[in-house]
Amino acid sequence: MSKVLVTGGAGYIGSHVAKLLAAEGFTPVTLDNLGRGHAHAVRWGPLERADLNDGPALAAVFARHRPQAVLHFAALSNVGESVADPLLYYRNNVAGSLALVAAMREAGCRHIVFSSTAATYGTPETQPITEDAPALPLNPYGASKAMVERILADADAAHGLGHVALRYFNAAGADPEGEIGEEHDPETHLIPLALRAQHEGGPLSVFGDDYPTPDGTCIRDYIHVSDLAQAHLLALRWLMAGRPSRVFNLGNGAGFSVREVIAAVEAVTGRPVPHRIAPRRAGDPPVLVADAARAREELGWVPARPGLETQIADAHAWFRRTRQIG
Repeated sequence: MSKVLVTGGAGYIGSHVAKLLAAEGFTPVTLDNLGRGHAHAVRWGPLERADLNDGPALAAVFARHRPQAVLHFAALSNVGESVADPLLYYRNNVAGSLALVAAMREAGCRHIVFSSTAATYGTPETQPITEDAPALPLNPYGASKAMVERILADADAAHGLGHVALRYFNAAGADPEGEIGEEHDPETHLIPLALRAQHEGGPLSVFGDDYPTPDGTCIRDYIHVSDLAQAHLLALRWLMAGRPSRVFNLGNGAGFSVREVIAAVEAVTGRPVPHRIAPRRAGDPPVLVADAARAREELGWVPARPGLETQIADAHAWFRRTRQIG
């Protein structure tokens, strides 16, 4: 079985990708420092507990497993935290990725699929957003991801490092089979926060209701985590087939406001979501909606669970299971 190194594989998206890789005949080797990931989410291959900025440990992992490719998820991803502590994000996301690329070059590993983000775009002039929109990030999180994309492009030009950067929009949902799901600590994603507000009684904070959108709240494009996993598998096969480095958006091309998501959660669960209006968060664009035509046409990616209600239902099933709610 071909080994693939999955950095950040103990996290939300990385663990879903690891499950799919194992089902497709790969051995996912998870590398994670478990700072924000969970060891119990690593169930389909070995776990190497190490930090990307630990060069000797990273070299040892490559020597021990000799992976054919890397799927790179290891990053901090809280926009507000990145504004408050940008150096943390540049050290973790950029310096860690630079160390990873250097270790790949030393080990002769020539393929990497990079977990990038729509936050690289900032506030584009047109919606939906194509891959040709300029990178004008509004926050250090988005800037850190844009920097890593540049590192990968330069390493490709100089050293032949084949890469695919997947700029995905808002990950949502959970494994439809119920084996893994979203377990951020702290949690920052809207859908699990809305579910938590329902069951714990605390109001959900809606950050701003004065954006230039129809109902004043931010609009985002939600994509099921299992569909994201499928795109990573297709990107891996793209590189292993000798195809050129590429950037792809991943989204459903439909935007929903915060108020619309709250209403959908209430409709799916049959329970109200207590919420309150809070001040805007620094670094939040008003609208982010994907044009993912390139991924559909070139990768053959077809989302299987595009509906917002489906994503909420899967997230709700995981929430109830993990909290043992009957």
